[in-house]
Amino acid sequence: MNQIVNQPIASLADPLVIAGRAYASRLLVGTGKYKDFGETRAAIDASGAEIVTVAIRRMNIGQEPGQPSLLEVLPPDQFTILPNTAGCFTADDAVRTLRLARELLDDHRLVKLEVLGDAKTLFPNMPETLKAAEILVKEGFEVMVYCADDPIQARMLEDMGCVAIMPLASLIGSGMGILNPWNLQLIIEQAKVPVLVDAGVGTASDAAIAMELGCDGVLMNTAIAAAQDPIRMAGAMKKAVEAGRDAWLAGRMPKKFYSAVPSSPTGGLIGAK
Repeated sequence: MNQIVNQPIASLADPLVIAGRAYASRLLVGTGKYKDFGETRAAIDASGAEIVTVAIRRMNIGQEPGQPSLLEVLPPDQFTILPNTAGCFTADDAVRTLRLARELLDDHRLVKLEVLGDAKTLFPNMPETLKAAEILVKEGFEVMVYCADDPIQARMLEDMGCVAIMPLASLIGSGMGILNPWNLQLIIEQAKVPVLVDAGVGTASDAAIAMELGCDGVLMNTAIAAAQDPIRMAGAMKKAVEAGRDAWLAGRMPKKFYSAVPSSPTGGLIGAK
């Protein structure tokens, strides 16, 4: 079972810090698309995630009294619940949704903002995202924001006061992996808040690559829930995020087209003259 979140920063060797709160896991997991709440909980336990994101428009967390609630399976004293605005296509809808979430979760302020451009691609509508982010930050929300992999707009969102920038790797649910690592690196290099890849991860190697590029974390849902064995995939994603982070901290060797000093040199062989 996962431990209660919001650990002291000093108690963790390499914490993910978002809005002043520290987390041991750099993997954030969604709660949709599983076959039932039992599988949801088992997969999230296998992932080691401490932050779980919830689509307020699709998942009951108290807005439908008498119906099964996700909070019965994922209690807020064991996980940080991250309400999101999946299914919102305007700033107004997104703001209203997160105001509702704040009421349902006893003045909970950490939220994930996503304003979609269309129902086919689920690509972010950046003008509406910027509008919603400005309103939410002014109202005291701690906004983690799904956005395009555009360094300029990412900086605008950070300057506005968003606590984490979450550029897409590729389209939501596509499983296509990181299609533009160059833009992602530009965003990482300039950011003073955490940068987490959101959307498009398909398998463990995608998560590892995101972390090797220097991302602070990865958020995923479909990559786990749509796997043939979601619980095993959740465990694989946990290991991938940890391995990618370790590789980034270790510092990889420089890439070379060829090397004048191979690891198996021809000189110095036993018996060579």
